[in-house]
Amino acid sequence: MNRQDVEKTITEYLQPIFGFALKRCKSIHDAEDLSQEITIRAFRALLIKDDVADMGKFIWTVAHNTLSNYYRDTAKSMAGVSIDAVAELIADPHAETDTDDNTDAIQRLQTEIAYLSRLQRRIMIAYYFENRRQADIARALGIPLGTVKWHLFEAKKELKRGMDTMRKASELKFNPIRFHSWGINGSVGKKSPDEIFRSTLVQNICYCVRNTAKTINEIADDLGVSPVYVETEVEFLEEYGFLQVQKEKYIVNFIISEPSAELLTMQNDMYKRAAALFANDLYDELTASGILDDPDILCGQTDGPISLTEPPKADRNFLLWTLIPYIAAWSGKTLMDKRISFEEVATIRPDGGHNIYHASVVPDGMVLSDDYVYMKNWCGPMWNGNGERILWQIDSEWTDRGAHQGFQYSEDARRILGLYKREFEDRLSKDEYAWLAERGYMKTNGDYDGHFLSAWQIVALESKEIQEKLLAIGERIKIKHQAEFEALKAPYTEAVLESVPVHLRKVKAYELQFVFHADGWFLLHCITALLKNGKLKEPTEGQKKSLTTLIANV
Repeated sequence: MNRQDVEKTITEYLQPIFGFALKRCKSIHDAEDLSQEITIRAFRALLIKDDVADMGKFIWTVAHNTLSNYYRDTAKSMAGVSIDAVAELIADPHAETDTDDNTDAIQRLQTEIAYLSRLQRRIMIAYYFENRRQADIARALGIPLGTVKWHLFEAKKELKRGMDTMRKASELKFNPIRFHSWGINGSVGKKSPDEIFRSTLVQNICYCVRNTAKTINEIADDLGVSPVYVETEVEFLEEYGFLQVQKEKYIVNFIISEPSAELLTMQNDMYKRAAALFANDLYDELTASGILDDPDILCGQTDGPISLTEPPKADRNFLLWTLIPYIAAWSGKTLMDKRISFEEVATIRPDGGHNIYHASVVPDGMVLSDDYVYMKNWCGPMWNGNGERILWQIDSEWTDRGAHQGFQYSEDARRILGLYKREFEDRLSKDEYAWLAERGYMKTNGDYDGHFLSAWQIVALESKEIQEKLLAIGERIKIKHQAEFEALKAPYTEAVLESVPVHLRKVKAYELQFVFHADGWFLLHCITALLKNGKLKEPTEGQKKSLTTLIANV
């Protein structure tokens, strides 16, 4: 452009440029200096340009870039640019951010805004990025104008503090954990663990605060993610009782175990020795006593079709697969330490559950002995009642029921118990027989409208007397080995409690009361011990759906 046109253009913009500078400077003197610098830069640039399509955009681009350099050069900025300046750069669609200083500052500011409280974020975004008046923001949020002004002031201080801070992520940012397994003690709700621990982020939030309470911003720093994402998940976890608040900080409210190889070896050895004592004695007494032939132990499980002429009778191996873990879990209740009640430690959740959750994290590269017993596809023991009978069941690596049924178990159990009672009194409908058969609990043969027979494929204890006889055998054996059990349990209990955060030790102590009783690990080791010495045989394919399922009188 020729000099005369440039002077004319600059003259037209002198007042707007000074207004731009005055709005962004602390004093008139600073505004004069800044507006002079903008004018000089614009004048020099226009002298060598002939293709300026949008003069306004060009002038304000020069103004914003000069403003950024001005703050940096006079040390009035944070990380190179003031919050006001960076906000203007982000909000102005015509602003060019072609310098590294501007780009870095904008990214830092965007990051730090995420660390503000939700209300402060909304106010800052509305004011700086949506260019809304403070009075309008106050009306939209339903808060006094003074509150908006106070939050803007406090937010600026927080942003400056954050931009002056070097944030450090923990190892979880680069090496996030994943829960190896999880389980529930108590009644299930409508949400499954998969819905609760629905993402790696959720699992790592919980893991991050397993020992120490932290703020949302501290959690975000540890994980190297925006607090906005952490905030949403923390609210969800707190609502369902998986996190609790301690003075505006959050800490996990369920047990996350991260056992060492030494602790797992101790656990394996303890259960292995206890199961060898108990399971072998129980097997020998059950098979030698003749109790398996008691007419009150009912089971029509057969591998092939049921006979139309002879009553079906399951083989003893199938009976033992169900009776041994049932007796191991339910016998010896008088020997249990019951000082801590379930109500003292369980959480009532908004989805209807009343339970204790626990999850485990297995460190990478852990090496265990070849004889370590792994809990594969294990769920239970589970039980549900209708006031007259209970349905008791275990899912394991030897059963074939598809995915764990824990979250449909309660509804199915009540239906099964109702059908069991009715079937002894009258014939069920075709659809009901089909439903039971599909799940492996029933077999039928013959013409439904003609010669028709049915047989339950599960174990049923039809009298209180037979149930008491079976459990009495287990109790006698537990009394016999009580001193050995206590000696095995004591060092393990001490080591486990030491590995649990102080605020959750009572919860863990409650669970430890069930060791060698309704304890999945103990039942697993009992089965494994009898399989290894050949007393129990692997179930057949036809037995897997109904294996370890029992109905007993209350």
